[in-house]
Amino acid sequence: MTAAPSTTLVADVLAGKPSAIARLISRAESGADEAAEALAEIHRHTGKAHIVGITGVPGSGKSTLIAQLCRKIREGGRTVAVSAVDPTSPFSGGSILGDRVRMSDLNADPGVFIRSMATRGALGGLSRATMPSVEIFDAAGFDVVIIETVGVGQDEVDVVRSAHTTVVVSAPGLGDDIQAIKAGVLEIADIHVVSKADKPDANRTISELKGMLTIGLQLSGKMDWTVPVIGTSAVSGEGIDELEETIDRHMARMRETGELEARRRRMAEWRVLKSAEDILRDEFTRDREGRIAAIAEQVARLNLAPEEGARQLLAEINRETER
Repeated sequence: MTAAPSTTLVADVLAGKPSAIARLISRAESGADEAAEALAEIHRHTGKAHIVGITGVPGSGKSTLIAQLCRKIREGGRTVAVSAVDPTSPFSGGSILGDRVRMSDLNADPGVFIRSMATRGALGGLSRATMPSVEIFDAAGFDVVIIETVGVGQDEVDVVRSAHTTVVVSAPGLGDDIQAIKAGVLEIADIHVVSKADKPDANRTISELKGMLTIGLQLSGKMDWTVPVIGTSAVSGEGIDELEETIDRHMARMRETGELEARRRRMAEWRVLKSAEDILRDEFTRDREGRIAAIAEQVARLNLAPEEGARQLLAEINRETER
């Protein structure tokens, strides 16, 4: 008896076959119904990889930093996969930055897998397919999985709900200290990186970040992990060794304190909530010309308040589900 296509695909992913990994991520990204069963099986084989989220404003040097970090991880014999999120083109719906182009020299290494995907309107700095891709990489046996966010700066805090270790990248001269406070990313970082450390004003940025972190630590009273600020340079390679060591040390510390299991539970809760939102959003989209159109017409005519319309729509969907 011939194995079902999804069963064969899952087996090939678990065996680490690049073509199968790419194919299943593509199915997840397109929202194909047949991907759901395969992804459910993939989920049962996860929990081994160290998931590292890297975020920061555009121009902070995230992609260059990730390329260097990948090389360093590979030097130690570990494998690494990158799920890079790019802004969506309003014309084609595809990604427009192309992180794989910037990291093209890593593609020849079989121990590195880089996948760039578009946000497709998703908020929070991540694509809807980001976490499925992370789980696929995890199940395929990659030791470290890196998530690079879209880099919009203001709404990227979803990365902290998706990763074990969160790295926030800043660059001198971009006003990132103020940006970090405004965007709410100062407190989500487990590690702060100041890239382009060869620039003259890098030391000032490092000092300012350390000062703000000290104040924040005193106010929060949290002493389990002192958030480090690491200066890195693409020119000299400064700080890359320290960054890799600090990422590993953070994982070790989480294991010691029990924080790792707590984070895994929070990540699982967020995944369930996001999946529920996606299911509802898809249901609404499919029904746009039906019930939604009728309710929207009543709202437009001022016969119904928007919140009342939303509750009415949810009630109708619930009634259908119960049948």
